[in-house]
Amino acid sequence: MIWRGMKRAAGAVAMTAALVAALEPAAACTRAMFVGTDQVVVTGRNMDWPEDMRSNLWAFPKGIARDGAAGPRSVKWTAKYGSLVATAYDVGSADGMNEAGLVANMLYLTEAEYGAPDARPTLAVSLWAQYALDNFATVAEAVEALGKDTFRVVGGKIPNGSAAQLHLALSDASGDSAILEHIGGKLVIHHSRDYVVMTNSPPFDQQLALDAYWKEIGGLTFLPGTNRASDRFVRASFLIGALAKTADPAFISAVPGRSFENQSALGVLSVMRAVSTPLGIKTVATPNVSATLWRSVADQKNRVYFFDSATSPNSFWVPLADLDLTAGAPVKTLTIAGGRVYSGNAAAQFEAAQPFAFLPAEP
Repeated sequence: MIWRGMKRAAGAVAMTAALVAALEPAAACTRAMFVGTDQVVVTGRNMDWPEDMRSNLWAFPKGIARDGAAGPRSVKWTAKYGSLVATAYDVGSADGMNEAGLVANMLYLTEAEYGAPDARPTLAVSLWAQYALDNFATVAEAVEALGKDTFRVVGGKIPNGSAAQLHLALSDASGDSAILEHIGGKLVIHHSRDYVVMTNSPPFDQQLALDAYWKEIGGLTFLPGTNRASDRFVRASFLIGALAKTADPAFISAVPGRSFENQSALGVLSVMRAVSTPLGIKTVATPNVSATLWRSVADQKNRVYFFDSATSPNSFWVPLADLDLTAGAPVKTLTIAGGRVYSGNAAAQFEAAQPFAFLPAEP
């Protein structure tokens, strides 16, 4: 029976290989959300990229006045919530969590098309995730507001020369989830608590179709193993679904002070590591499928942000409660770039700094 299942799975690989290759010309990164008992929600992501992104962590207090960095018609707002973010090249918020427990994860999407100029106000894509973190406490709030499509997201060039083609995943402390993409110049929002995993290409509706196909085969029989985004989606979906939804008494009793939140955060981190691409891996056929540079895990119940660099011997964490995110507090940063190493609670090591300039949109 198992052998027949494996033969069917092998046939599935052969039948879908051409389709996947056609759909997936680029990029990397994986996002997965876990929802357990006792209001435990944990979201993890991998940042995969072909070069050092010089990422740092930034603590932004509420009350910051911002504009969309997209010309004279830029959207303007004042941050309602403080947030902790991880940057890409220190020109955009790639990942982060706000003090309400909303998490934003930006991933590359080759098929992203933001549309032609029109009369709407504008927002540089480098600020898309930050806009959500600044303005919303829940996914439902974000979907209601962003679904009105009142401003136009505008792309640009990432410092390495790549086009800033991105899609956005949002999750909140209740376990709600949404994926926002611009396909054919139109905003598409996928909103469901069931949407716990996202990778890169293809667009999310096609990712769901591929996932449904592989679920018929079953993860205990066969899982696709390449570093392509579609294969990582299937593996992450199976693994995140396999994590225990309730506390393991043996795990918790082994160390004083250990909790179900600890168990869940470590479980999600183990999933993100399992779907990472090792450092030094290069794929000739898909040169933009890249090594994992770092991983983040957000405990949305307790507002703790874990950071796990692939180039550092230690992981560390930052409880948002240990940062001053009140209006008028200074912006602070924790330098990661350049090989800095941290361990344990790193909140006290943030230093006051001038905010970085978000990458402006192309005219």
